[in-house]
Amino acid sequence: MLPHRERREVRSRAGWMVMGKGAGHSALDVGKILTLFLYLFPAVSLQCKILKCNSEFWASTSTSGPEELFCTALRSYNTCVRRTARTCRGDLAYHSAQHGIEDLMSQHNCSREGPTSQPRPRTPPPARPDSQERSDGPEVCHYERAVSRHAAPPNYTHCGFFGDPHLRTFSDDFQTCKVEGAWPLIHNKYLSVQVTNTPVLPGSSATATSKLTIIFKNSQECVEQKMYHAETDELPAAFVDGSRNGGERHGVNALRVLERVPGRHVEIQARYIGTTVVVRQVGRYLTFAVRMPEEVATAAEDGDDQDLYLCLHGCPLNQRIDFWAPGGHGPGAAPHPHGFTRQAAAAKCRERLPVEDLYFQSCVFDLLSSGDVDFTLAAYYAFEDAKALHSDKDRHHIFERPRSAGSSAHRGPSVPSLALLLLLALLPWTPRCRGCL
Repeated sequence: MLPHRERREVRSRAGWMVMGKGAGHSALDVGKILTLFLYLFPAVSLQCKILKCNSEFWASTSTSGPEELFCTALRSYNTCVRRTARTCRGDLAYHSAQHGIEDLMSQHNCSREGPTSQPRPRTPPPARPDSQERSDGPEVCHYERAVSRHAAPPNYTHCGFFGDPHLRTFSDDFQTCKVEGAWPLIHNKYLSVQVTNTPVLPGSSATATSKLTIIFKNSQECVEQKMYHAETDELPAAFVDGSRNGGERHGVNALRVLERVPGRHVEIQARYIGTTVVVRQVGRYLTFAVRMPEEVATAAEDGDDQDLYLCLHGCPLNQRIDFWAPGGHGPGAAPHPHGFTRQAAAAKCRERLPVEDLYFQSCVFDLLSSGDVDFTLAAYYAFEDAKALHSDKDRHHIFERPRSAGSSAHRGPSVPSLALLLLLALLPWTPRCRGCL
């Protein structure tokens, strides 16, 4: 048996999935390839739960301790990976984990027989006061502090995505969309956010978010590249590599994951770009909300026109749903086969959302289209996140905007139109001589 210190050094040199300072070049290369693979082909791992096994293992072994505890965690990890075999056989991360477990068991002389219950992860120390965090690192890694010395305070924008699904863009447009499959919510030079939406009911056009992936891109002065991945019933309190911050240098305070409610509410603070991300699981589905400076939101990479960036441009026209149109679920709609009349759905939504704004209307729409009462909470938390993240309190509520001229026929002529019609009607009776009056 190797001395304890030497065994730990061997572990840190295992060029596999460890992304710490001692990781080999091969591990870093594989990590980059894996990150790119998961981002470009999210559907491959939609049902595979290997990322949950990875996160749990590295979170439980993030601190030093007796070697037998490490072996216990490793055996538990092996059990978790074996359970994913049926759904993960074609997944790159699954095969990487298999080989890594064999390697680590050999290096640490761990037997395959023994206890498999995971040791309790160490409780993270309480966060230090903000004043201390600001003093740890260069000014460039604290966005607000860096900007305030050279220009006016930043203009913050908010985007939210929730329910069936409903989108509130950075410009406060409120849309209901189809967008089944994988779609980019945000894609700029600092981070990318992609959601995957699946049908709420078999054969239904109603979809909701079952998977979300966020990539914080490498910032040499502040943070290492990090990926956060969440799926239904898997809302981890760490990045995919098991870490909870942006790296050993200045990333500890520049980027971090905070678990607000275990398995239900996670907040990611990216101070180096002045951004706060909120991810929740409500019922079976995920919600997303972000607060971001306008200059960060619109910072495109070279050659990237950001056309499909939903938070910036909204959903494509062919993916939008007008629930106020005839046949939709707006006022006056008939009873829906899922059991709610509009009156019953409105009464249920009013319990959480007393103001009949578009959050309230989206709640009614979702109850009528799915019958799932959890969508009531999704709309409620989306509004609460908007209140917490939107910089203009007068814009927390959004109400229906005036319809375009093309849709005015459904609502009757406007007051100016009536005045014009009246004037035209009177013209035949108007005297045609100049001196008549």
